[in-house]
Amino acid sequence: MANKLSQNKAPIYEALLNHKKKRVVPFDVPGHKGGRGTPLLTEFLGADCLKVDVNSMKPLDNLCHPVSVIAEAEKIAADAFGAEHAFFMVGGTTSAVQAMIMSSCKAGDKIILPRNVHRSVINALVVCGAEPVYVNPGLNKRLGIPLGMDIEDVKTAIKNHPEAKAVLVNNPTYYGICSNIDEIVKEAHKASMLVLADEAHGTHFYFGDNLPKAAILAGADMAAVSMHKTGGSLTQSSFLLTGKNVNQGYVRQIINLTQTTSGSYLLMSSLDIARMNLALNGKEIFKKTIELAEYARSEINKIGGYYAFSSELIDNKYICDFDKTKLSIHTLDIGLAGIEVYDILRDEYEIQIEFGDLGNMLAIISAGDRAFEIERLISALSEIKRRFAREKTGMFDHEYINPEVVITPQKAFYGEKKSVPVEKSENYICGEFIMSYPPGIPILAPGERITKEIIDYIIYSKEKGCSLTGTEDEKAEYINVLKEK
Repeated sequence: MANKLSQNKAPIYEALLNHKKKRVVPFDVPGHKGGRGTPLLTEFLGADCLKVDVNSMKPLDNLCHPVSVIAEAEKIAADAFGAEHAFFMVGGTTSAVQAMIMSSCKAGDKIILPRNVHRSVINALVVCGAEPVYVNPGLNKRLGIPLGMDIEDVKTAIKNHPEAKAVLVNNPTYYGICSNIDEIVKEAHKASMLVLADEAHGTHFYFGDNLPKAAILAGADMAAVSMHKTGGSLTQSSFLLTGKNVNQGYVRQIINLTQTTSGSYLLMSSLDIARMNLALNGKEIFKKTIELAEYARSEINKIGGYYAFSSELIDNKYICDFDKTKLSIHTLDIGLAGIEVYDILRDEYEIQIEFGDLGNMLAIISAGDRAFEIERLISALSEIKRRFAREKTGMFDHEYINPEVVITPQKAFYGEKKSVPVEKSENYICGEFIMSYPPGIPILAPGERITKEIIDYIIYSKEKGCSLTGTEDEKAEYINVLKEK
């Protein structure tokens, strides 16, 4: 992509360097005063870090209404991603996803989306009152995982709900699976609907070669891009990208409804620097990442019992592309749930992977990984098979259950509720979330009917050691349901 703006610049970072040189006397917040007020924190994080943890001021601009260095950094970032505009987000990709949905939908509006979305999507529906039209994703029976949306199912949803305001797509899913983003954009735009992309796991699509298509480059109207996951910025930093069909000023108003007025310059400068690094070195970075992941995949598959899956899954229906940087591994054939392998890797081998669920686990690979660490993971998995493998009996064989949506998430969440034991909740309408985090895809969302299959899944997940979250009850033994069945 030919750049019109210089990607060698990082305006926020440069402004902070200049601020440090001036040795400004701080009679403003934050109260640690460059770290002098909290010596232990300064010792832990370093004086250089605390000195640039500063408040908005004229030379450093203001995130709520940028007019100088932040505004310039936004333009450069937009150019790097091929977007019309890029908003710096300091509330994580959760806040970017929610701003995207709340910019597109008001109370009572419909939005078409796959059910295997991150909880942030359904949270946005709780807040704004939009009504979900779910497209059930495909299901891979062997792996037990939800896939992408079939374009024919999307067309049907558009035809049946022509009043919907937007179509949301995961690009990719946590497991690296992509729907047909080109066709979804084409069909949605034909029906005058916006296309929103949750690209929490797709930052690298904009900068690498031989990767799936990035949503904005496919014509999507908005994309929430999690720079901290695969782009190298600090945790909780993200971009919200917009296209030419979106009112930039209105989107900023929506962002400012919920985003802090005290934007962290540590997070913003990390976005600025990471964007510059990807724009200048992204092709090389992600070439190395793919090579490391492909090598790991090949060696893990040689062990036997594990299945590190990749682009061979592409069926041009539910899986139209695959992100080869993702090291997703199916574990059930060695008689262990993904979460069990996850726990063993951490507790016995001091290896921390991204997540494990009932059938699979995911290791995030980046150019920051080293060959000997990849070898250590491969070796540990080989040993785990030798030491812990057992018969594949009684294993839960799928991780996605088609929901029966009875009422909107907002009505259910704010409805009159009572607490009942999970095992006695069959046929009730769920009034809260329950999910394993990560990946943060709800097993149950507010407004959905609770079935025996879902109850069995929840109980099995707990038995296997999944961390269940979202319920008011910390132990997830009780669940809030609507008072009337």
